[in-house]
Amino acid sequence: MILPDLPSTRAVGEYFAPTLRLGVTGLARSGKTVFITALVRNLVAGGRLPFFSPQAEGRLISAHLEPQPDDAVPRFDYEAHLEALGREPPEWPQSTRQISELRVVLTFAPNRRLRRFLGVSRVNLDIVDYPGEWLLDLAMLDQSFEQWSEEALGLARMKSRAHAADPFLEFLAGLVRENTDDEQIALKGSDLFKAYLKGARAGENGVATLGPGRFLMPGDLAGSPLLTFFPLDISDLQAVAKPSLKTMMARRYESYRAHVVRPFFRDHFSRLDRQIVLVDVLSALNGGPDALGDIERGLASVLKAFRPGRNSWLLSFFKPRIDRLLFAATKADHLHHTSHDRLEGILRLLTDRAIRRAADAGADVRVMALAALRATRETEARQGKETLPCIAGVPLPGETIDGATFDGRREAAIFPGDLPADPRIALDPGSGWAGPGAAAFVRFRPPRLAPAGASGELPPAPHIRLDRALDFLIGDWLQ
Repeated sequence: MILPDLPSTRAVGEYFAPTLRLGVTGLARSGKTVFITALVRNLVAGGRLPFFSPQAEGRLISAHLEPQPDDAVPRFDYEAHLEALGREPPEWPQSTRQISELRVVLTFAPNRRLRRFLGVSRVNLDIVDYPGEWLLDLAMLDQSFEQWSEEALGLARMKSRAHAADPFLEFLAGLVRENTDDEQIALKGSDLFKAYLKGARAGENGVATLGPGRFLMPGDLAGSPLLTFFPLDISDLQAVAKPSLKTMMARRYESYRAHVVRPFFRDHFSRLDRQIVLVDVLSALNGGPDALGDIERGLASVLKAFRPGRNSWLLSFFKPRIDRLLFAATKADHLHHTSHDRLEGILRLLTDRAIRRAADAGADVRVMALAALRATRETEARQGKETLPCIAGVPLPGETIDGATFDGRREAAIFPGDLPADPRIALDPGSGWAGPGAAAFVRFRPPRLAPAGASGELPPAPHIRLDRALDFLIGDWLQ
């Protein structure tokens, strides 16, 4: 009898290469597109990643792109984003407003005996990019329409949102005199509610922690009844005997959960192994304690998605497989390194309090300050007898500081100020520290990422702690 040829252990290992799905999301202009682009560029180009253990130990052999396995998910447009960063002058890539995916195949020398025996020397890293608003929507799975309405209206009535929410709240109060049919009320009310959501996150310091997420990014659902509902003050509505409107709003809320939120959880979120949530803490600091409170509320909402609580819908549907969750304060290059630990401390305090509100997160949660693509360098400037730690870079056109407006062509040295040593000061409304003028956070042009040279080698992308983030998120899979 002739036996068929058996594959070698190396071939078996490559055929059964494990797949690690890394979710990347962010809140309010936090730079997730830049994070993914810089991460892939440094892996593919062999960038300087001294704290990424597989590379530091000389075991990372190569990294290259391959077609993604999910044919129904758009591909992350890595090449277009690189092209924007390679222009003269370089430009920040456009942020994506839908889910996308990219596969990076990592070849490495394993140091675990079983993997060496099986020939497992490859890992497929599938990077899944999606809007942060979609992650925030997962909290709706544990909320009835009445509970969601109570929370949404409580947030709309906060003093910090009074201007943006006034037209919607006035409309809501006027329902007692409304005689038109329910469909026209639904259209008008949802339009006003969406306008409030957009207004609340407008400006440089707006924070995207209000939902539903698809109200701001409707895509192909624009005009659908799925997006034509709004929160109701249930007690007031009962007083004017308009049960049909409540029934319609509750039904559409349930439809949104069934046709938008649950499919995202089932098809994407529940398949992730690791997750990083990018947070623009610096913009929130410029917005003051109210903006920081929004960040904290958003983090608590995010953490509920990882909560294994007894009454959680998520637990009854699926036991989350995500075992590592990283919250990253981005744009650390906008500060001198002497303030990096303070930036991290502010986010850690926000996260610690959010974890207590959300109960056990069910994952190993870490906090880090980083810059996936470093746009500045550090320098010093003298002011009288004092030496100030500064950062130098090319501010974007139109950026202003101390009455000066930048043209986007010349480098400037800027003293960004010092973050408070005690992070509780930044969160205390009575401290008077946070808010416009507390620190000088200016947006800079990105560094130009040159294309491959004559040898075909890609220059690496400068960063701050991207290697440490990589090591926490994927390093153990390359052992």
